[in-house]
Amino acid sequence: MLKAQNALPQGEALVLGDTRIDVLPMPRMTSLMPGPGHAALAKALRKHHGLDLPDPGGRVSSDEGECLWFGLGQYMLIGPAPSPLLAGAATLTEQSDAWTSVLLEGPLARQVLARLTPLDLRDASLPLGATARSEIAHMMGSLTRVGSEAFRLMVFRSMAQTLLHELKDTLEAVAARQAL
Repeated sequence: MLKAQNALPQGEALVLGDTRIDVLPMPRMTSLMPGPGHAALAKALRKHHGLDLPDPGGRVSSDEGECLWFGLGQYMLIGPAPSPLLAGAATLTEQSDAWTSVLLEGPLARQVLARLTPLDLRDASLPLGATARSEIAHMMGSLTRVGSEAFRLMVFRSMAQTLLHELKDTLEAVAARQAL
């Protein structure tokens, strides 16, 4: 029997100064694509998972899990197994082993990301809890601000090594500049 596994070794990948790159555990992930309108999905998600449907660019979380806006008419349920009753309101697709998640956290995180993505990373444009689908080091991915100096990056598993390599190289370059 085949078992899904993370594309990268989980845990600390690099720490420079107070900024770190960590490969996150592979959570359960399910894409949700509602039919016409989003009201049925919003109602089912609230009833069965206690989560509201996020606004575009948003993230909603609870103790059970989270739901990300993942593009026009797309959401990603992270954490819980989806209730089978969601299937009446959306197309559900298992995505758990399709994505790699990395946490970039610390005082140099924005400077690193500023070299890898065209997103405006200032607080006013990307507040805590905001998420965006964007280019990350020439790969399409998802970037979510999960803390004041913390960002979760997600790319397809086929790009996992490339993401980690780009993050490490860029953090090393930014940290070297800070040391001057």
